[in-house]
Amino acid sequence: QVQPVESGGGLVQAGGSLTLSCAASGQTFRRYTMGWFRQAPGKEREFVGGSSWSGYTYYTDSVKGRFTISRNDAVLVYLQMNNLKPEDTAVYYCATRSGAAIQTTPTQYDYWGQGTQVTVSS
Repeated sequence: QVQPVESGGGLVQAGGSLTLSCAASGQTFRRYTMGWFRQAPGKEREFVGGSSWSGYTYYTDSVKGRFTISRNDAVLVYLQMNNLKPEDTAVYYCATRSGAAIQTTPTQYDYWGQGTQVTVSS
């Protein structure tokens, strides 16, 4: 099984940028679909974006044009976040699923990282 491990969170001012990394442990991300999710206090975990092994990406409307997912050598997946807003503040998680399609519901993903905190100040 593959275990994702996130890093790169932190505190940033509104309008700034952060890049989150998700590293593969145990196996590579080869042939896995990757999803990025976030969870703010008191809210449900929500889909941010996903990347299929074939290279297709899909984002939720609120981050389109600001966030970009990329992969590197099947062991790293990145979430580049630009023009951050206070409402982007949350714990961010990466997750994997063995199916080919990007899914937007958390229950469709098999393995999850521990999460990394992103805080955007106004």
